[in-house]
Amino acid sequence: MDVTAADPDTVLDALDRRLVCALQVDGRAGAGRIAEVLGVSGRTVTRRLTRLQQTGLVRVVRMPDAEDAAVGALLLRIRVLGGRADTVAQALAERPDVPFVDVMLGGREIGAVMLSEAGARDRLLHGQLPATTAVAETTVHAVLHAFADAGQWRSGHLTEAEAAALAGPPVERPAPGSVPLDALDRTLLARLGEDARQSHAMLAAAVGTPESTVRRRLHRLDGAGLVRTHVTVDPRLLGFAVDANLWLDVPPGRLAAVGAALARHPRVHGVLATSGPANLMAAVFCRDHGGLYRFVTDTLGPLGVARAETTIVARAVKRAGVVLRRPGAAGLPRPARA
Repeated sequence: MDVTAADPDTVLDALDRRLVCALQVDGRAGAGRIAEVLGVSGRTVTRRLTRLQQTGLVRVVRMPDAEDAAVGALLLRIRVLGGRADTVAQALAERPDVPFVDVMLGGREIGAVMLSEAGARDRLLHGQLPATTAVAETTVHAVLHAFADAGQWRSGHLTEAEAAALAGPPVERPAPGSVPLDALDRTLLARLGEDARQSHAMLAAAVGTPESTVRRRLHRLDGAGLVRTHVTVDPRLLGFAVDANLWLDVPPGRLAAVGAALARHPRVHGVLATSGPANLMAAVFCRDHGGLYRFVTDTLGPLGVARAETTIVARAVKRAGVVLRRPGAAGLPRPARA
C-alpha cells in the first residue's frame, strides 16, 4: 500500500465493494449472474465493473500456481539502503518468476515471493542481489507447506448466501504435473493470467481457435482446478488500511493446527509454513492498527504462538503477477452512481 492513496470512501462505495467481493468468489462470473445474486440491474453491474477495470482499480487474473509449487517457492526479505527500495522492488517486479513484491514500512525492506527453477534462483540469490550495492542483506525462507493463499481471501462484503450462490462446486486441487497440458491450454492459461475476465469469444479471436474449442478447453481446465482467479485491488478500497506480514514461531507439534486455524480466519490472506527462524508466515488485512493489535492479542495469543514479528506493508508493488499502478500518480475517480 502507498499511504498517500486517496480516501477509499471517495473511490469505492458499498456496491463497488460488493462487486469486488463477488469477483473474489468467482472472477469469471458474468455480469448477469452477479446482478441476479446481488439484486441489482445488469446494466448497473456492467457499468460498474467496466469502470473498475478501465481505471485500473481492479484487475482479475488467473492465480499463479504458488500453492502447487509450494515446496519450490521462496519468500525473500531483502534489506536495502535508504532511498533504494523502489529501484530494487521494480527490478524484482519485472521478473516473471516473482509474482508478489511489497515495500515494507520504513523503506528498508522488500518482501517478495519467488517461483523459479534452481538456475534462475541461484543467479538471483548468489549473483545479482549480492552484486547490487543497494542490497544490504537477503534472508530466504523456503515454503514447506501452503495452508492458504491470496486467491482464497474474501473481503466479507457479501452475505454467506450470496457468496454460496456465486461459488461453484468445490474442486480438488490436482497434483503438480498431473493434468496434461498442450500448447493451446498453456496459451489460454497465460492469457487468463493477464486478464481472467476475457470472454470465450475474445479468447477464441486472440488465439485463432473456434469459440466452441476454447469453451470446451476452459471447462476442462476449470474442472481440474487450474483456472483459479485473484482480484488485484488496493485493500484500503475495501476498508482495510493495514496490510501486515506476521512471522511466527510455533511449537512444531502445533504447527499444522495453528496454520489451519489461521487459514480459516477472515482477516488472513495467506498462511505458509516456512524454513528459517520463523516457521509460519501469515499475511493479514486489518481495518486499522488497532485491529492488527487485536489480531495479535486475541487471535495469536490463544493459539499458543511463542513469538511474533510484525512487518507492515507500505506499498504493494506486484500482486499475483500484476504490477500495480502506484496510487496518487493520477487522480482517482469518484464512484459511479447506479
